[in-house]
Amino acid sequence: MSEPSSFFIATPIFYVNDVPHIGHGYTQVAADVLARWNRQNGKDAWMLTGTDEHGQKILRTAMANGVEPQQWADNLVEKAWLPLLETLDIANDDFIRTTDPRHEQAVQKFLTLLHDRGFIYQGDYEGFYCVGCEEYKQLSDLVDGEGEFEGQKVCPSHGRPVEVLKENNYFFTLSHFQDRLLELYREQPDFIQPESVRNEIIAFVTRGLDDLSISRAQLDWGIELPFDKDHVTYVWFEALLNYITATGWGSDEQEFERRWPAIQLVGKDIARFHAVIWPAMLMAAGLQPPRRVFAHGWLLVGGEKMSKTKLTGIAPNDITDVFGSDAFRYYFLRAITFGADGSFSWEDLAARYEAELANGFGNLSSRVVSMITRYFDGVVPEVAQSDLSDAERHIHDVLAEQTARANAAMDRFMVHEALAAIWVIVDELNGYLTEQQPWVVAKDEAARGRLAAVLYTAANGVRALAVLYSPVMPNACGLLWSALGGTRVLGELDQQLLSAAGAAEGLPTGHSVGALEPLFPRIDTE
Repeated sequence: MSEPSSFFIATPIFYVNDVPHIGHGYTQVAADVLARWNRQNGKDAWMLTGTDEHGQKILRTAMANGVEPQQWADNLVEKAWLPLLETLDIANDDFIRTTDPRHEQAVQKFLTLLHDRGFIYQGDYEGFYCVGCEEYKQLSDLVDGEGEFEGQKVCPSHGRPVEVLKENNYFFTLSHFQDRLLELYREQPDFIQPESVRNEIIAFVTRGLDDLSISRAQLDWGIELPFDKDHVTYVWFEALLNYITATGWGSDEQEFERRWPAIQLVGKDIARFHAVIWPAMLMAAGLQPPRRVFAHGWLLVGGEKMSKTKLTGIAPNDITDVFGSDAFRYYFLRAITFGADGSFSWEDLAARYEAELANGFGNLSSRVVSMITRYFDGVVPEVAQSDLSDAERHIHDVLAEQTARANAAMDRFMVHEALAAIWVIVDELNGYLTEQQPWVVAKDEAARGRLAAVLYTAANGVRALAVLYSPVMPNACGLLWSALGGTRVLGELDQQLLSAAGAAEGLPTGHSVGALEPLFPRIDTE
């Protein structure tokens, strides 16, 4: 098991039947920010993401487009999924593909282990299967169809009829792990978050678990079972294994011990796979369950879940081409309660960009650097204790309190609360400058010491913001850090401890600041 200082966070691997939309980007950004935050607090942080490339849906999509499934997957990964990481400035440490040899070899080793331990058996399966979800469905999971599908049972997520399968398959003895799973949930109350998803999962497991069909006999696009070449592995069963195949299980035990267990960041619609099937699989193999499963909510457009099939999918670059990647990253984590559903609108994005980024954080940073340049020849002034007032001491308290609050929120995965805490600093500093009016104080030569106290306090506050916001907005904060001379006097921005960002005198004096271009340029939202 990994050391307490280890922080391994994994996104779900994304299905390559189509190009990514902003819902996928939301998950990627959230995982990236949490990884950056923990890394910048001294933890051995590691982020994994990747693509899920087997299964019936991929096979049918490829055939419909006149190409082989491997060619289809290669094309989507190279032209859409890997570029998404660059578009959103995702600093992932690894990218796993389920067609990678390292994954396929480890999957077969895992299957052999479970088969040898008696957790896999052969039997007949008859039931409902949704190709869109690549998931076996219970009758209670389905809804009545409407329109052209009236009179049929359809998948509620895709609105299309399910298929009735009757096959001789291999099964995983999931039912054997019901009591152990419930014990895990009791012993680790934070294993599943948020609370609403935890309650749903506990109720689901308490009702009883059926064994899981883990193979397909009439499909040739997948990983063969090592003990029966006529079957390929059920796509979800092998896809879940990516979290350990990417970290060295079965090939590099030292790396695996360093990283595992992971924090699984998933959408709420796939929480059952990660909080029920996945830990049961690991228990069967004698491995540690994940450290935590956090299920975030859906992005809604027009009141509906983001979906390509319903024409509500929005490409991430539709946003970044206009507002930039920092604004994308900030908006979705600031505007949406992490763990709950959240609605996206262009109007809200534009309003927050202008009010919070351009006029709030961006304008504050520009004013502070500009006034140091104008009134102190660009040199961060020294401050005498006698020139400090209660106003400065209040700002010192705000920095300390909100830094602590942001760190505590991030520890609980309440990313929106952390950003709300950092925003308090922005708001307080803007109010502080308005009240102290350094542009007026500068007219009185006798108040030179007072002017130094005000501008140093503001500059130190902006330094704290550059550090605290850097996991969220790395580009803008990098520009601000450079203008403050941070690299020269304090080192690289990503080496600054977030827990120490609220220091009252964190910015050295006597060095020069540089020019600062607008961090968030005005945009004609018309």
